[in-house]
Amino acid sequence: MSISCDMLVFGGTGDLALHKLIPALYHLHREGRLHRDVRVLALARKKLDRAAYLALAERHCRAQVARGDFTSEAWQAFATRLDYLPLDATQRSEFVRLAHHLGEAGKRGVRVHYLATAPDLFEPIAANLESAGLAGDDARIVLEKPIGHSLDSALEINEAIGAVFPESRIYRIDHYLGKETVQNLMALRFANALFEPIWRAGHIDHVQITVAETLGVENRGGYYDHAGAMRDMLQNHLLQLLCLVAMEAPVRFDAKHIRGEKVKVLEALKPITGNDVLDKTVRGQYGAGRIGGHDVPAYYFEPNIDNDSDTETFVAVQAEVDNWRWAGVPFYLRTGKRMARKRSEIIITFKQVPHLLFKKGEVNRLVISLQPEECISLQLMAKAPGKGMQLEPVELDLNLAHAFSSTRRWEAYERLLLDVIEGDSTLFMRRDEVEAAWRWVDPILEGWQGHYRKPRPYPAGEDGPEQARQLVERHGHQWWR
Repeated sequence: MSISCDMLVFGGTGDLALHKLIPALYHLHREGRLHRDVRVLALARKKLDRAAYLALAERHCRAQVARGDFTSEAWQAFATRLDYLPLDATQRSEFVRLAHHLGEAGKRGVRVHYLATAPDLFEPIAANLESAGLAGDDARIVLEKPIGHSLDSALEINEAIGAVFPESRIYRIDHYLGKETVQNLMALRFANALFEPIWRAGHIDHVQITVAETLGVENRGGYYDHAGAMRDMLQNHLLQLLCLVAMEAPVRFDAKHIRGEKVKVLEALKPITGNDVLDKTVRGQYGAGRIGGHDVPAYYFEPNIDNDSDTETFVAVQAEVDNWRWAGVPFYLRTGKRMARKRSEIIITFKQVPHLLFKKGEVNRLVISLQPEECISLQLMAKAPGKGMQLEPVELDLNLAHAFSSTRRWEAYERLLLDVIEGDSTLFMRRDEVEAAWRWVDPILEGWQGHYRKPRPYPAGEDGPEQARQLVERHGHQWWR
């Protein structure tokens, strides 16, 4: 069971809080994983009383939680932990009122400040917490991505937060690291003797990492049009997945050593600069098309989007980890909105056998699917029934939902919120990780600006622009479908 805690959720009326954080805390409560003294205080500018906020939170929680897991009795019990306080996070005087509110209720264990807000509020919130005496030794702060929009802005945020909180009490969250399959990737690599001898350039031909969405920008247009796919997805989610594929075995399974190995991967990424930006990256933007049998508009006709916007909704990159294990192995990273199918997956393609004894020359692949299903599949060649040696690819599947059918699958935020409360930073990003990622991404962004070229168009419902297919085919590869 967890320890006692006050969790303050800044941005408590936003999508993240209502769609992810409150449902995750509800699940933890329902399964008895929260200490009896854990309480949750949502904070936002909206002038709501506690009853109105509880009604809002219950409505969203019902919509997000599986019908069989939501009961009125469990919600009423959870709601006794939940409170709401209107607060303008930019006003220092408001934090004096917040400290008074918390003091009246009595202090309980550690204090977690979860910043489910826009990044431009990170610095003033941290400073105001300190001025109100709410950033003491028992306080932790959680930052949602993106941490800045460039290396300089990330350095500025890290400096400002670091002036108030020591690194050991800063939790930079990437919810992908909370997914069971992502953590299973480490188990697959480091707990099975089968893979370690062949997990290297001598045996692996190339690696693909795809995070594809069928959704458009929805109600995030104002933010997304200033961020784009590179800042919103590739700089954090995809690079974190790359790190877990490419990292060396840590000396110990703890936060210090795991995060240290991930930083080494980011520092080993071969820079993409100058004309290489044109050769090794593709930007795209979705046009009108059909998703799920319905017509959808082009990106520039979405709400809160500039009609002349050149923001990318798709990006593909050919990356290379320049070290002894991976030298010469291309890592193809791809992410986009309004694509043909929602999926997040890692494809490890092995090299062909040195001598093709049979006519069918298929290769072995390890397919690690993160969503919509969490499963791991190893593709092998086997003889088809009948006369002769006709080979066909077959799959050895580990469907995690089936393998652990008696256990409810945790959502990523459940695991990560519990880790914050318990002080475990293993699955969170360290300052130097964030900065190393921006150090690699910034030259690509600058190259796009310097070699100005509008994003390549692709119809909604397709797998990105034609140039993305050409990016991999020039090396004799194809995107996995």
